[in-house]
Amino acid sequence: MANSKRPRASRSSRVGLWLFLLILIALAATAWVYREPVRGYANVGTTYSARVACSCRFVAGRSLEDCKKDKLAGMELITLVDNVKAKSVTARFPLITDATATYREGYGCVMEKWEG
Repeated sequence: MANSKRPRASRSSRVGLWLFLLILIALAATAWVYREPVRGYANVGTTYSARVACSCRFVAGRSLEDCKKDKLAGMELITLVDNVKAKSVTARFPLITDATATYREGYGCVMEKWEG
């Protein structure tokens, strides 16, 4: 009869697996606890960025690439996309939120309706 025993994982690989699972659970718990503050900061950051970039682009007449230089420290994850035809700029924070500001004659750049 052939030996049907499976090779056992080494102690260090089991410890590594448990450590990985523990870190994963800790990250998930941290994300759960801080979800509202992160979402709040993301909403404020995208709204601010869209409004400032729209004014820079369609009031001051600068290129979007030049306007990206005006982003504040800490806003590196926010991306900006302009729509020249609609005269709008959309700012996005990955996987969380986005905001759009549109230039309106006589009003400047105004934020589009936001559903939060």
